[in-house]
This record gives sequence, structure tokens and C-alpha cells, in this order.
Amino acid sequence: MSHIQTYLINGSFDQTISPFDRGFAYGDGVFRTLVMRDGLPENWPQHYQKLVADCAAINIVCPSAELLMSDLQQLFLPDGLPEDQLVVAKIVVTRGEGNRGYTPPPITAPMRVVTKSPMPQYPDERFVKGVHLHVCEIRLALQTKLAGVKHLNRLENVLARMEWNNPSIADGLMLDSEGNVIECTAANIFARFGDTLMTPSLHQCGVAGITRQHIIDIAHTIPLKITIELFDLKKLFAADEVIICNSLYGAWQVKTIQEKTWPKGKLAANIRAALKA
Repeated sequence: MSHIQTYLINGSFDQTISPFDRGFAYGDGVFRTLVMRDGLPENWPQHYQKLVADCAAINIVCPSAELLMSDLQQLFLPDGLPEDQLVVAKIVVTRGEGNRGYTPPPITAPMRVVTKSPMPQYPDERFVKGVHLHVCEIRLALQTKLAGVKHLNRLENVLARMEWNNPSIADGLMLDSEGNVIECTAANIFARFGDTLMTPSLHQCGVAGITRQHIIDIAHTIPLKITIELFDLKKLFAADEVIICNSLYGAWQVKTIQEKTWPKGKLAANIRAALKA
């Protein structure tokens, strides 16, 4: 397979994106990032359900599951990849074209884009020894209307990711404007306190990833109790273990944040095993 990213726009290899598309002009849309295995999307029901919910949150009509699956098969099945080789798909849905100005047309035709990228080559030590996190200076603004939604307005994450270029740092920890721990630039976060697994409430800001929800759903099998609430950096530093998670790598243990260091634990490995099961 070529490692050059390829894409479909509205089911076509030849179509282009209009400069009047509201996703391009205003970030007026949502997206999902998911793993493709053997030409099929992993956790597709959960990804599609979240895509539908996020579209509804900003009043966009989500393309049907059948239409998106057709796009994915058209883009990924011809590869003839070796068995179990993973590839990354990204699905973007925008409100479609509109006139200049923030007011959307009363009727729009949503635009969909599906892209194909190689799976990132994560260092083995991130799975074995854990990862280092940078505490980002930029804070997440509070906006309950968009809380949990994976919308295209990701400038906060872009600016936060520009704060470091040290390859030993896996991700950046993002706080909200009130100092609460929310997420990382490209991951959700969990902290274990004894037999309780805590993850930040995302009712004011942040992205509710499907791996976060999957961990919440399976925590009892580890077994751990789940709590969802706001907490600050001081509370996070008091945790017995901290992990971050997303749809591509599953879960990584956090080894250090600033001067705080955690010993090697089993939580991330146990969660990865539970996610696979």
C-alpha cells in the first residue's frame, strides 16, 4: 500500500472542496478517527452512533451508515493489505456550502470526506514503560453547547500541540479555564484511586471519545468502580495510576507529569486487554 494519504469527497475520488464549504470556512462540522482492520472499521457501531450524536448537536444531518460504509469499502478494500495490518480512517462531515457570513442557509447538503492514512508507528516503550505528558499553557474554554462534541474547531488543540517539540513527550494535558483537568490534546484521561477509576466530567468542554466510553462501560470487569467528576491537577497527582486513551493506541500508562512520577503499574495493560476482549 502506498503511504500517501488518499481520500474520497462525497464518494468520489475526483470531487473537490468548495471554498464556500462551511467546514472549510468556519469549522462547521464534526469528525471521527478510527482504525481499519482487514478493510473494516473497528468499533463501527460506537463510532457511527457518536457521529450521529455530534451532528445532531450542531444540527447537521448525518450521512447514513450505509453511505459511509460504502465510502470506507471503496477507499480501503482495494488495498490487499496483509492480514491484521492496521490503517487509519478519518470521517469528516460538514454542513455543506453556504453564502458568506455565519448564518447557514435554511437547507444545506452535508459534505462528507473520508481519508486514509498509515497507522502511526508508536514507540514500544510507550506501551511497556509509559509516557510523559506536558501540561499545556493554553486552557480550554467552557462551552456547554459543544461539550463532548468532536467538532472541527480544534484551534485550542493545535495551539496546545505547538507548545512542545520534544519527541519523548507523548501528549499534552489540557485544563479548562477554571483549572480542571479535562483531557489531552488527542486523548482522554483516567486516574485510579484504589479501586475507583475516575475520569473528568466533560459537561463544560472537551471531547467524549468512544474509547473513553468503552473504558467506562468495561471498568467493572477489571474490576473498578467508575466516577465522573471535575478535579484539578493536585487531585490528579494524588492518583495511584494515570492512563490516557484513544481509538488508535488503546491505553498508555502515564509515567510523568511535570515533577510527578508514577511507578510502573498494570492498569493500562489491563485496560488494553479488556478493550480487545
